[in-house]
Amino acid sequence: MENITLVSELQYKAVRSSGAGGQNVNKVSSKVVLSFDLKKSKGLSDEEKALLEINLSSRLTDDLLLILNCDEDRSQLRNKEIVTKRFFELLKKGLFVPKPRKETKIPKAAIRKRIKNKKNISQLKQTRKKPDLD
Repeated sequence: MENITLVSELQYKAVRSSGAGGQNVNKVSSKVVLSFDLKKSKGLSDEEKALLEINLSSRLTDDLLLILNCDEDRSQLRNKEIVTKRFFELLKKGLFVPKPRKETKIPKAAIRKRIKNKKNISQLKQTRKKPDLD
């Protein structure tokens, strides 16, 4: 994954932010919408694209577009920085492959201890029974 290539593939669009803010909201386009085309990306290998398609399937559109919004700040530049940072964090999470779990054997001492404990409990319960007088 090359960050420089990926940054050049990102498309930004500034739109008017919704919500409270008075007259400023009506005239300033501070919300930033980032879109990234996973299919056309040259900064990612085919394996990385396939992995991202699986791991980010809920975030992708039908055309394999990733769309992120940010309207946290009143500054368009700051929103652009935030959404770009969020994009790279999302990519990092999407490309993470957990290492396979190694199955471990149960130690023989642990098995012996468990069986001994079962026998002790069984003996204890046997002593609680009423004696058999037949």
